[in-house]
Order: sequence, then structure tokens, then C-alpha cells
Amino acid sequence: MSDSNISSSSSDSASIATVDQNVGRRNERIINADQTFSPELRHWRDIFWLAIFIIHLILLGVVLAALGLNRFRTADRLNIDRYTNRYWENSNGLTETYWPKYAVAGGIGTVLGCLWLLLLGSRAKQMMKVSVHILTTYLAVISVLCFWCEQFFWGVAFATGAAVQFLYVISVIDRLPFTMLVLQKAVKLVWSLPEVTRVAYAFMAVMLLWMGIWSFGISGVVASSRGDLGRWWLLVVLSVSLFWTGAVLCNTVHVIVSGLVFLVLIHGGRNASSMPPNSLMKSLRYAVTTSFGSICYGSLFTAAIRTLRWEIRGFRSKIGNNECLLCCVDFLFQLVETLVRFFNKYAYVQIAIYGKGFNRSARDAWELFQSTGVEALVAYDCSGAVLLMGTILGGLITGTCAGVWTWITWKDRVIMVGSTAMLMGMVLVGLAMVVVESAVTSIYICYAEDPSLIRRWDPQFFNQLSEALHQRLQHRSSRAREVLTHNQLDSHTQDTFHL
Repeated sequence: MSDSNISSSSSDSASIATVDQNVGRRNERIINADQTFSPELRHWRDIFWLAIFIIHLILLGVVLAALGLNRFRTADRLNIDRYTNRYWENSNGLTETYWPKYAVAGGIGTVLGCLWLLLLGSRAKQMMKVSVHILTTYLAVISVLCFWCEQFFWGVAFATGAAVQFLYVISVIDRLPFTMLVLQKAVKLVWSLPEVTRVAYAFMAVMLLWMGIWSFGISGVVASSRGDLGRWWLLVVLSVSLFWTGAVLCNTVHVIVSGLVFLVLIHGGRNASSMPPNSLMKSLRYAVTTSFGSICYGSLFTAAIRTLRWEIRGFRSKIGNNECLLCCVDFLFQLVETLVRFFNKYAYVQIAIYGKGFNRSARDAWELFQSTGVEALVAYDCSGAVLLMGTILGGLITGTCAGVWTWITWKDRVIMVGSTAMLMGMVLVGLAMVVVESAVTSIYICYAEDPSLIRRWDPQFFNQLSEALHQRLQHRSSRAREVLTHNQLDSHTQDTFHL
């Protein structure tokens, strides 16, 4: 462990010197930026995953239509129950009994997402603070309601979620002022580009169309169920599919917005004479054609890996001097860091700018951060976690509304409808949140590529970023020296004891 800390200290010291050397590369980057949307540099990437995603949508669409139609107005219209009777018990519910509840969930999720976009310029900071501080309370309240409804498993699950959320916020409380600063600047950047919000609205409409089909099939599953385990597994599989589809659409918006934001920063404004014409449409076209396979591939893994990384980082910072526990957490941390090298959200900026494949984009982005020292700043920032809290809160509100309505009519279906409606709400609110996350990732990539771009856009913010980066690198170096000194003292003590 001491060797890794020694290398960390030396790399951080090198990074401090490297940060100052990055200023002055603006001309080189602008030459490359002029070529970013050149058709000659764009090739189809990760085609295998594009094919898998499209085949998955077609097959799933057929399955969902069959599941919904089987109980639409008439129970077992397609005689599917004769194949499933040997595995689970069927009931005579109808699809139209539950479909309106999902329609309400889709409407509430859309309203919350649109409200977030509408209030982006004036109340975004307050909404983010509410997301951070209210989520724990909301999870605890839902836990109590689940226990009251005698749903003990879900009560424990939500109580655990509330505890984890509370501990995470406590562990990163000192990072929140810097995080809010970065989010405020990202919101300022997005608010200056009104076409970005129109892209989010358009993709929310596309997601709603798919959710109409998805909820139709889910309603058929819920209508035929008496709560047995087999149908829960079917709901899990269908929910994973919706999560992947939602992640693909969110990351498509991410690529579109990142490409536009990067160009705005690198050319000094959207009205600059050097700004390429039709930048938004070109970014959109490449995102849904040549780069779409890379988006489908990255969407499978990125969200889960970065969430695990946030939790480990928060826990790791509060361990203290418990060396045994620290070694175990460091092992997990290094494992996740290896995965982050190949699966991170900053890859989408590289995809938008240069049209690379996903793994190469992720690797290049991470190597850029490590070579310039900006990785220390990225690791300190919790903007992604704050936005995720807002997404989860939106999903919880959506699921609660659908669950309450279901409780009034069908108490034994509350958890099924509430949990799946919650996922719908999270996806729809996430499509609104991702425009800010795209701006955050683009800001960090620009700062790593050429700090003068950020200085030209907002000199005060540039100074704040530079100061924060210098402090983080100094903190890492001092921590590495402390560990090294401690290990040397232990080694000296052991040698003295043997003598």
C-alpha cells in the first residue's frame, strides 16, 4: 500500500506542474475543433451493441404487446396462460385496470422533468439543495408506510436506502459548496443555450411513446399476477430493459449537449464567427447514427459503476486509521477505479467531439484527467451524485402517486405498480437532469484540454477551479507523505524489535 501512495504522491506533484503547462494550447485545440464534425472523421463505432439494442427493442416490443393484449378487455385473449400455469398461478385481472395508473405516472414524471427544465435558470440551486436534504426524509417516510402496509421487505429496503443516503451526505458534506459552485456554472452555461432544453423535451416525448408500450405490457403482467416470485422476476427483467433504454436516451442527450457546449466554450460563444453552422443538428445526427452504438454500449455499465464509486469514495474518506478496513476498501476502490478507466461519463464528451468508440473515449478522457491532475478535482466533485439524488426523488414522488392510487383499489398490487412507476419517473426526470450533467462533464474536459478556455468564458470561475485543484493535489500529496512516514516508522520499529 505504501508503494501505491508513493506513486500517488509523485504523480500528484507532477500534476501540479502539468496544470500550469496546459495553458497556451488553445490554438492547437481550435484546429482540432474545426475538424470535429467533419464527415471524414466519423465512422460507425460499436456496431455490435447497436445491433443488440435494436434487436432487444424489437423483440421486447413484441413481447410487451402480447402481454398487454392477452388481458386487454378479455382475460387470456391469446391463450398464454396455458403455457404459464405450470410455473405460476394466474388471475383474471385486465390490462386496462392498471394501464391508467402508469399513464398518471408518466404524466407526473413528465411534469416534474419539465418543471425542472423551466426552473433551471432561476431556482436550480434551491432545487438541488432540496434534493440533497429531503431525499433521506422521503425514503424514511416511505419505509414507514411500507411497514404500515405490512410490506416488511420493502420497508427494510427503503430504510436501508435512507441510512445509506444519510451516511453518504455526511461523508461528502464538506464537498457540497464546491459541487454547488460547479452546478451553478453548468446551469448558467445551459441556460444560455435554449436549444438544449428543446432537445431534452423532444427526447422526453420519445421516451413517453416507448413507455406507453412498456406500461401496456407491464399492466398485463400485473393484472395476471397474484404476487408470486415468477412474475416478480419478469418485472425485474422488463425493468432492466426500461432502465437500459432510458439510459441510452439520456446518454444520447448527453452526447448532443456535450458536443454543443464544447464547441461554444472552445469558440468563445455561440455567436462567434468561427462557430460551425448547424452545430446542434450535426451533433444530433452523429449521436443517433455513427456514435449510437457507443452510447448503447456505455449505457449498460456506466451508471452502476459510477454509483458504486461514489459510495466507496464517501466511505473511504471517513475510515480514519483503521488499516485493516482501509486495505479492504482500497482493494475495492482500485478495482472500481480500473473499471472507471473504461466506463465513465466523460467518454460521452469524447464521443461527441471526436467520434471515437466508447472504451477508447473513456480511456482517453481518464488519461487526460490523470496527466493534467484534473482527476483530483473530478474525484472531489459530487455533482453527478447530487443530480442523481434529484432523479431518485422525482422517481419516488412518481411512484408514491401511482402507489397511493393503486392502494385505494388494489392493495395487493401496490408494490408492483409503485416500484415500476418509480422507475418511469426516474427515467423521465433523468432526461431533464442530464443537460446539466453534460455541461459539467464538458467543463472538466475543456479545463483539462486547455484551461484558458474556461478562463476566457468565466475568469472568476477559472480562478476558483485552479485554486480548488491546487488544494486537492496538495491534500493528496500530504496524505501520501503521512502514510509513507507512518509505514517507515512501523518498519523502523519492527527492525529495532528484531535487534
